[in-house]
Amino acid sequence: MIRLEGVSLTLGSFSLGGIDLSIGEGEHFFVIGPSGAGKTILLEAIAGIHPGAGGRVILGGRDVSGLPPERRGIALVYQDYGLFPHLTVAENIAFGLMTRGRPRWEIVPMVESLIAQFGIGPLSGRHPGSLSGGEKQRVALARALATDPPILLLDEPFAAIDPQLREQFMADLRTLRREKGLTIVQVSHSREEVFALADRAAVLIGGSVRQVGSREEVFRRPVSVEVARFTGFENVFPGQVLSSHSGHAEIRIGGLVLSAHTTFPTGSRVMVCIRGEDVTLAPGPGNGEDCLPGVITGISEGEHGVRVRADTGVPIVVHLAKREFREQGYQSGDYVAICIDPAVVHMLPG
Repeated sequence: MIRLEGVSLTLGSFSLGGIDLSIGEGEHFFVIGPSGAGKTILLEAIAGIHPGAGGRVILGGRDVSGLPPERRGIALVYQDYGLFPHLTVAENIAFGLMTRGRPRWEIVPMVESLIAQFGIGPLSGRHPGSLSGGEKQRVALARALATDPPILLLDEPFAAIDPQLREQFMADLRTLRREKGLTIVQVSHSREEVFALADRAAVLIGGSVRQVGSREEVFRRPVSVEVARFTGFENVFPGQVLSSHSGHAEIRIGGLVLSAHTTFPTGSRVMVCIRGEDVTLAPGPGNGEDCLPGVITGISEGEHGVRVRADTGVPIVVHLAKREFREQGYQSGDYVAICIDPAVVHMLPG
């Protein structure tokens, strides 16, 4: 459905470099990456916002590289929604239809249908300045879908939505995609959104695509240290394979030895990557299998869990659920067992 071939663009000091991507019809595809990676610019390149972009954009088998946005059959919804402040909700939704020359007798029932679908009837005569973030999002999506585009581009659509509303909007988006057969490309910083909605994701760093894959591949099997750090591997260490046999290996990290499942041969220098939520703690010294003795050096409590810093010869970050943390009563200075299942150790060439 969407194919990018060597898409490039320079804006000031930033360069989007030679992007190659294929996105299937009906796919919900995510573009993730740190701030300043070029995610929004990539959406704009697909939409045709920047006429100076190089490479080819092919939509539904048609090369649209030289076409303006209005001839590409794409709807783009920005993070700030881009609603016209001087128009009412109904007029905002009708805008795309009006610019395409649709007669009023067609526009009115189409707008009324979208207003009903998105449950925004009481808002139809109001202006955007009087709407909440969630209301603006519904209006922006209704406006984007008014022209019945096969492709929907979303730039962090849930960023301004209260957490309690986010789940409902994600469900709405799943329903829209299924009912309309939409192909969706969505920019996000949220791992939760990726796991809830994505078929596949691309990691964009510094204007280049570093990895494309399923949710599991991107978040569990990153192809580089850079991708690993971005996708949440807080524990990344250089190491060396001491022994390797039948898919099982012993890895030296500083003065420690960890077990891992890997095919790296003996003597290989590697980068060892472990997610904080995959490390477990137990009270007392660690002498059991796959457990190391350590001491808690710091504790940071967040909204959804607790981040524990421990030292076992190398610094280790552990993420615990609040309930587990409180039940165990961990404190800084406690001696603990730091346990790492070999199956959760991801290794990259060093």
